[in-house]
Amino acid sequence: MSVPDYMQCAEDHQSLLVIVQPVGIVPDEQFFKIYKKIAAANQVNLQDSQRVLYIRYRHHYPPENNEWGDFQTHRKVVGLIAVTECCNAKDWPQTSEKFHLRKEIYGSTLYDSRLFVFGLHGEIAEQPRTDVAFYPSYDECETIEKKVEDFIESLFIVLESKRLDRATDKSGDKIQLLCVPFEKKDFVGLDTDSRHYKKRCQGRMRKHVGDLCLQAGMLQDALVHYHMAVELLRSVNDFLWLGAALEGLCSSSVIYHYPSGTGSKPAVRRACSMGLPSEAGRRHRHGAQEVLIDPGALTTNGISADTSAEIGRAKNCLSPEDIIDKYKEAISYFGKYKNAGVIELEACVKAVRVLAIQKRSMEASEFLQNAVYINLGQLSEEEKIQRYSILSELYDLIGFHRKSAFFKRVAAMQCVTPSIVDPGWKACYKLLLETLHGYSLSLDPQDFSKGTHKGWPAVQMRLLHELVYASRRMGNPALAVRHLSFLLQTMLDFLSDQEKKEVSQSLENYTAKCPGTMEVVTLPDDVKLPPVPLTKLPIVRSAKLLNLPPNLRPLKIRNILGPNISSKSPFIYSPIIAHHRGEEKGKKIDFQWVQGDVCEVQLMVYNPMPFELRVENMGLLVSGVEFESLPAALSLPAESGLYPVTLVGVPRTSGHINVNGYQTSVFGVSSDCLLENLSGVKVNGCTVEVVPALPRLQITTSLPRSAQTLVPLSGDEIFSSASVQLFNGELQQLTIKLENIGTEPLETLEISAKNLNDKEKLNGDFLTWTLEELLSQLPLESGKVAYFTLNIQVKLDFSCQESLLQDLNDDGISLAGLPLPSPFRQNGKLGSDSKSANFNSVDTNSKSEYNHVKTLEAILNFKYSGGPGHSEGYHRNLSLGLHVDVEPSVFFTRVSTLPATSTRKCHLLLDVFNSTEHELTISAKNNEDLILHAGECQRMAIQVNKFKFETLPASSKVGEMCAENQRQIEEERNHAQATEINSKLNIKWKIPSLKREGEASVEGVLNQLVREHLQLAPLQWDVLVSGKPCDCDVAVECQAGEPTSLEVKLTNQSKRTVGPFALTVIPYQDYQNGVHNNDLGHAVTSIGSNTFYIDAVKSSEDFVCSGALLFLYAGDYYLNIKFHDDNSSRELPLSWFCLPSVHVRAMDPAQHTMF
Repeated sequence: MSVPDYMQCAEDHQSLLVIVQPVGIVPDEQFFKIYKKIAAANQVNLQDSQRVLYIRYRHHYPPENNEWGDFQTHRKVVGLIAVTECCNAKDWPQTSEKFHLRKEIYGSTLYDSRLFVFGLHGEIAEQPRTDVAFYPSYDECETIEKKVEDFIESLFIVLESKRLDRATDKSGDKIQLLCVPFEKKDFVGLDTDSRHYKKRCQGRMRKHVGDLCLQAGMLQDALVHYHMAVELLRSVNDFLWLGAALEGLCSSSVIYHYPSGTGSKPAVRRACSMGLPSEAGRRHRHGAQEVLIDPGALTTNGISADTSAEIGRAKNCLSPEDIIDKYKEAISYFGKYKNAGVIELEACVKAVRVLAIQKRSMEASEFLQNAVYINLGQLSEEEKIQRYSILSELYDLIGFHRKSAFFKRVAAMQCVTPSIVDPGWKACYKLLLETLHGYSLSLDPQDFSKGTHKGWPAVQMRLLHELVYASRRMGNPALAVRHLSFLLQTMLDFLSDQEKKEVSQSLENYTAKCPGTMEVVTLPDDVKLPPVPLTKLPIVRSAKLLNLPPNLRPLKIRNILGPNISSKSPFIYSPIIAHHRGEEKGKKIDFQWVQGDVCEVQLMVYNPMPFELRVENMGLLVSGVEFESLPAALSLPAESGLYPVTLVGVPRTSGHINVNGYQTSVFGVSSDCLLENLSGVKVNGCTVEVVPALPRLQITTSLPRSAQTLVPLSGDEIFSSASVQLFNGELQQLTIKLENIGTEPLETLEISAKNLNDKEKLNGDFLTWTLEELLSQLPLESGKVAYFTLNIQVKLDFSCQESLLQDLNDDGISLAGLPLPSPFRQNGKLGSDSKSANFNSVDTNSKSEYNHVKTLEAILNFKYSGGPGHSEGYHRNLSLGLHVDVEPSVFFTRVSTLPATSTRKCHLLLDVFNSTEHELTISAKNNEDLILHAGECQRMAIQVNKFKFETLPASSKVGEMCAENQRQIEEERNHAQATEINSKLNIKWKIPSLKREGEASVEGVLNQLVREHLQLAPLQWDVLVSGKPCDCDVAVECQAGEPTSLEVKLTNQSKRTVGPFALTVIPYQDYQNGVHNNDLGHAVTSIGSNTFYIDAVKSSEDFVCSGALLFLYAGDYYLNIKFHDDNSSRELPLSWFCLPSVHVRAMDPAQHTMF
């Protein structure tokens, strides 16, 4: 026997072997359809007995194996079922003859046979026959199962008769010597009467009867006969049959202990009524010896069913541990015989299946290792493939997966051995696929992105190369590309530089004929190969979604509660909301993209290949909105460091966009790489809100761009910048071009400005503009242009702390509080003359201050919106940076005031310094132009009316105000006063050579004392002589000898009630030589009292005191009005009691008439 049955298991010893074969020409599909129906009757419950008969069907069985039927009866073909197709009665004799010829092949062992004929009609089909059944077609065979059951019952009858015949043989009779085929020649000439020979015959027959009992469902009897056979055969050293008896004993014990079977797909077997309950097996003692039952206890129907039957079986059945020991002993006996290699191999397989159930893997591996080295002679290639495949399955059964994969791979290579004319590459490929699990390989690349690498990379790479080669030999290039891509993706870290080049080149060669895609590859047996994205070509270390440029970012007024908390919740803080917000923090990004605008995602990539890597069609993979990806192509140098790659695209609809990953095309393989499947990749989020479309505004100016970069402290981003050079106080008009370069109309526009220089104090507004004309052009359609004019005027501090006119220090007030000279013109010029000697002593730092160029920076912000985004409340900001270099024009180095002839006027004295390198003219309101040469300083006097400053109302909570608020109020008051003074003075300068002009401000020059001198006193005193006001040098004429009226009027413009006051009028004469004559009692007489009394005067009210004077002689007289020193006048400042000078000219009547 040279053909082993690797599918055998221990329980097959109790089955009857039935061959089902076609006779004549029968379609395979129809044959196996009938075969399936026949094989469904694999066990039959006998009606008159509680026994069950098991049938093992085969459609192919080598006749030489049938010769070993006496050695082990389950190898004997006892039944034949032939299936034939006969459509014509004329062919029936020939068909019947073929059936008889087929029976002759197994005739020596057959118990019974049947012929199923399909397609025959007529008289022949109607004849009743027991061994032939006729059916009109393959679909009309409902009774075939019943025919098979009847056939099995007939087999049982023959089996039972043979068992009874063998069991009733008396020991005194001559017993036939059962032999295996190779023993027949060895027993020629032996002494048949010897005791040794008789024991041999008895032992073999006992073993044969045990087989028959086991097949007949009599497990208890079989155990007894096997034990008896073992004792007899052991005594005569009949090792081959002793091994068979031990194997029968093991099989019977396995059937008892494992009623569900030991096969890889055990059939559900019905419990036999003769079977012992499972408790008997549990009561079996470990290591129980073989206990023989007296043969006298045997009857023709088996052991008597008494109360000791259960105990008897328990003693004769082997324990699970003893089963393996007996298998080892049996296999060792089989190994003594070269011709019993198949028996030894099958016994090893059966033992392994039992050990697999017992979960004793190491012992099972020893049996399999022994099976590997069993020599079965010359095997065909198909038999070798079958042997290695079964070994692989058995190793897998005991959990030796890598060993299983090894033999499976050997079987695969055997399919394409050079000795085979037509190599089976498909079978090879299928077997190679089955080895993947054993080598810790998976066809899904996701299994390699989690945790550490499992398995031996060298073996895995070899296996993947073999899969690629088998795919190519199968004529399936798409499959080869998929496996080669998988190799490059999963084994990249273990490939040498040379191997990387070779694999990459092979992949390019394959994809030139069949490009790699992301589609699932389905194999003929419905195995699906998932797509293999090349995420390591290049390797992505991080992915960052970029915000739009500052000028394109959409802005919206945020909720007071914050951007991520719904205002619908009645709670200030909710842990549910906070938890939900924490979950989405890593997914959603806190900025927005805009529909129709290009958005960017930055990847940091790395090329692990030792050569330049070209990546084509690299684009974004998104979901959620309609998106237009703009693919890019890049070339990465060999083993480059981290290299930034920006992928762009345009969302075409609004909503929430999910950036899922990116797509590439490398070596002809298109890959969709998902970020969630990339290990070790840092992602700042993957979900972005896309707001509706907004217009895009572009601005250009008539000024050159600034060479310096503005860095605003507030974080504002500058889109564009312009620079301009101005003199202090100069006005420059800037034309700004606004162009809508988007697709949506610009509907709203707001402009605001921010000064970035907090250290430099500005007088007045830096930037001014008007929007009426610009707003009239809205909405601004796509591609349209509008113009906007911006006024730039810088008024920095015009004051200087250095006195350049050192020789003019006799009186007055300087900026530092020093005395100032009387009002007249003098100049000081930078030079080497004697007048500038004192100036040259000033240090270099002070002189450089006059020519120091100061820089001002400002941001002009354009807030605009339009289109669908405007409806949703979104807008954009566009910032224009302005860089202004301010050169000094003029400085006011000293300021003072002198009283004028009128109490409502005064003289403002300014020392003006020309700090430019050009000749400059300066002018004020109602004054002549003053010409200043470069570096020259001159004094100019300006007569001004005193100012009636609006004082701030006193707060009732002044005492509660903090010092900072008081300081702020004081600064606002001073600024308002300075603004009013500037508007009245209207000081302007002009540089004729440059044709440039500007304004000058005295705001930084004025100190508190000067402001008080320029302020109109809150108490206004008016003196009228003869009804004419006296407030200048012009004398009021009156007639001597006649009474002259005198009125003193007090107007209270303060916020408080003043008075009472007492005033005395004292006339005097001035001789113009410094001598005053106050004794004029003979020349001037008061009509009434010369003292005036003023009661309390409320705020905004006035009071008039009237009197009269009589001038007795003609001449010039002056009136000195003095206040009495009392408490009320002492509380008020002296400046409040400034009365105008009174000059009265008394004339003779004759002179008065002449004039």
